[in-house]
Amino acid sequence: MKSVTHWINGALVDGASGRTAEIFNPATGEVSGHVALASAAEVDAAVAAAVAAFPAWRDASLVKRTRVLFKFRELMEAHRDELAALISSEHGKVHSDALGEVARGIEVVEFACGIPHLLKGGFSEGVSTRVDTYSIRQPLGVVAGITPFNFPAMVPMWMFPIAIACGNAFVLKPSERDPSASLLMARLWKEAGLPDGVFSVVQGDKVAVDRLLEHPDVRGVSFVGSTPIARYVYETGTARGKRVQALGGAKNHMLVLPDADLDLVADAAVSAGFGSAGERCMAISVVLAVDPIGDELVQKIVERVDGLVVGPGDDPASQMGPLVTGAHRDKVASYLDLGVEEGAKLVVDGREKAVRGGGAGGFWLGPTVLDHVPVGSRTHTEEIFGPVLSIVRVSSYEEGLKVINDGEYGNGTAIFTNDGGAARRFQNEVEVGMIGVNVPIPVPMAFYSFGGWKASLFGDTHVHGTEGVHFYTRGKVVTSRWLDPSHGGLNLGFPTNK
Repeated sequence: MKSVTHWINGALVDGASGRTAEIFNPATGEVSGHVALASAAEVDAAVAAAVAAFPAWRDASLVKRTRVLFKFRELMEAHRDELAALISSEHGKVHSDALGEVARGIEVVEFACGIPHLLKGGFSEGVSTRVDTYSIRQPLGVVAGITPFNFPAMVPMWMFPIAIACGNAFVLKPSERDPSASLLMARLWKEAGLPDGVFSVVQGDKVAVDRLLEHPDVRGVSFVGSTPIARYVYETGTARGKRVQALGGAKNHMLVLPDADLDLVADAAVSAGFGSAGERCMAISVVLAVDPIGDELVQKIVERVDGLVVGPGDDPASQMGPLVTGAHRDKVASYLDLGVEEGAKLVVDGREKAVRGGGAGGFWLGPTVLDHVPVGSRTHTEEIFGPVLSIVRVSSYEEGLKVINDGEYGNGTAIFTNDGGAARRFQNEVEVGMIGVNVPIPVPMAFYSFGGWKASLFGDTHVHGTEGVHFYTRGKVVTSRWLDPSHGGLNLGFPTNK
């Protein structure tokens, strides 16, 4: 049985708090290991190592930093299968999903390799008589990342490659449910030549989170998780003068107009709704079907759901794995009966889905489809975070748009149509941060920034892309004036003609 602990100052450090949490194999329900839960003192040790390492790393040349990043990228590529296997074993997602997660994380590393260009400032010559002004960006210092269970490699890589490339020292607090990926990445950073202390990992729970939010030497905090915790992180961190970006929950809608290709829509709804067992903030959880295409679309979705293979993440035949814990599976499953009570029709019951392999005690719930879900019901509005796809019937584009804009969240959305004018109108009118046009999961590439609106984001800055660079740096403007010899400055010994 494995034991997962901390990585501080370039080495594994045994947990000293005496507190641990169980790590499960979601496919069997069995305990596969234990993870140490850090005390405040252990968080302090990681921050102290970061404080000590920061000055030299800040002053390292951009060329040196970039070379470390390039080497880290090569190592991540070489170990992507190993990393994906760790993710599957602790999260439960199928291997192909885990590989996709790693690939999207590596994209941010590749973006961060361009840091010499991304940190270039501006220069204005002669703003006044012999006066020049120029701008520079400098790192914050010690920054922290608090990341969720659903993407144990990708979400941390939204943060630390850019933070480190900008010259900061980074302390990661990953989810205690699937902590092993963080230690593999820490080992690869060391192998890539990153100085000790620049990247540390403290495993833990609320004790570690609170200490990072309170610690006076932590200058900035990045967070991804549920909206209630995102709000808590933002309010707690900013109250102590920290820069905070906190990404919260989502309830993403797909608006389907009558002219859309319904086969394309059905494929997209199934992959976007049930990939990674629906445990992702960009999952499509509501399909807004504009009359009169609802019945035909539901039939096509059901046909595809019936053919999905549910099984362990390490089985190549599996298309969807288990949920991360038994408690979370039970919470998600409770929405099936709730949906029926609220007036929806349970078209596909995931509790009845056959599982290929895996243990009887695994945290299984198959893909579920609820049709005629009432607008404003809990099933419609609450973030279920599991393989439950709700179909809401609307009469028009305008009604569908209103349903989306009236929602609490504004993370991602999509429209499916062959009408370019309708799509252009939608992207202008919808109050959501990331929009797909005939694309179900509009996660931007690493050179753009990821983040939503409304209750899906607390703070002013999205992650990765240029906004990520700005979050992990502070701007300075320098105005300089140098006297030349003719104004009484340095006498260079040139002859003068009087």
